[in-house]
Amino acid sequence: MRWRAELAALLLLGGCGTTGALSDRPVKIGQPYAVGGVRYVPEDRRDYDAVGYASWYGRDHAGKPTANGERFDPGALTAAHPTLPMPSYVAVTALDSGRTITVRVNDRGPFSRGKLIDLSRAAARMLGTEAAGDAPVRVRRVYPTAEQQRAVARGRRVAMLPEPTPGERAEQLRRLAAQPHGGLAPAGAPVAADAAPEGGQGAAFIRVASFASRANADGLAAVLGGSVVAAGRYWQVRLGPYTDGAAAARSLANVVAKGYRDASVVAAESW
Repeated sequence: MRWRAELAALLLLGGCGTTGALSDRPVKIGQPYAVGGVRYVPEDRRDYDAVGYASWYGRDHAGKPTANGERFDPGALTAAHPTLPMPSYVAVTALDSGRTITVRVNDRGPFSRGKLIDLSRAAARMLGTEAAGDAPVRVRRVYPTAEQQRAVARGRRVAMLPEPTPGERAEQLRRLAAQPHGGLAPAGAPVAADAAPEGGQGAAFIRVASFASRANADGLAAVLGGSVVAAGRYWQVRLGPYTDGAAAARSLANVVAKGYRDASVVAAESW
């Protein structure tokens, strides 16, 4: 996007290093800045731990300068973050699956409401969120050794933190659902607490699982207290509708804890 190139140019005016140089020194924090009428204040949060949504960007930005003067490589395990130092490293956990990877922050963004981090395409693919586009994640600051940093630079998966249990993921999904996002989150993610009333635009359902057999779908729906809807050649089990994001998050957490790890929240209009 044009704003990313403009922001990179603005930050580079401060003489923050040589364009294209790949180095973890010096670490750049930067001055406060504004994008789209929103003010961002970079800071060195050593205990950074947040939940939100991850998006990704790819070859359309290949070779363009990142905010710290490097060239963007969609095949590298990098990410953009609005406020963390550049470079710094974070462990990104996909809350739908528990998969965790380590990425290097070398750019600014994303600047869309509800978005927390913008992954390179390679990072999104390794995390398993490329197809989803936007995915609920937990982002934590980590401090890899020199050897681990080299492994990340080579595109290898570095597991600096253990993958969470279903219960831990459910707790983080509840934490995410409690945050204001101004309406329904993207399909496949928890809804915000201010979802629209039942029957109106913005109502949501839990999509639990799909079956080729209607009998199997009916059996699970009976156990969970849900319903069954046709979806092409398959039968999908759903719970809801929900008009409250916190209630949807609790229901999703219960379903995930029961072993249905691919369960997700979707807008009612998508059914």
